[in-house]
Amino acid sequence: MITLADVRDWLKTFANADHYYIGKLDNKQDKSIGVYSLNSNSPPVIAIGGLEDTSFDKKSVSILIHWNKNADETEKAAYSLFERLLEKTHFYIGGTLVFYLKINVPEPVDVATDDRGVYERVIEFDLYYKRSEA
Repeated sequence: MITLADVRDWLKTFANADHYYIGKLDNKQDKSIGVYSLNSNSPPVIAIGGLEDTSFDKKSVSILIHWNKNADETEKAAYSLFERLLEKTHFYIGGTLVFYLKINVPEPVDVATDDRGVYERVIEFDLYYKRSEA
């Protein structure tokens, strides 16, 4: 299993934010990345043979890039992270092998500003990973 905390810690290894959160951006500090579960209507990943024959699972994630009051800098920070995510293949998150990272948006989505005027962008993706044999 991969948790949001695992994804947050993985992002810390290559993203250029000053602050990282899961679930909620409490103080809404500039140059922050928030990691959230992505709402999905898809059923659980289960092979035709049942759970015991299922070798992989999927974690759907949404990340919020909450940057600063400069639209251009926020866009550049979001695209930098987007490009790094595009390069990821066969890697580990929290000791779990990830086979594939599928980005679900064509570019970081502009979600305007928060109530303080800080620009934000969102990147949504799915992580396909090896199920643990517990």
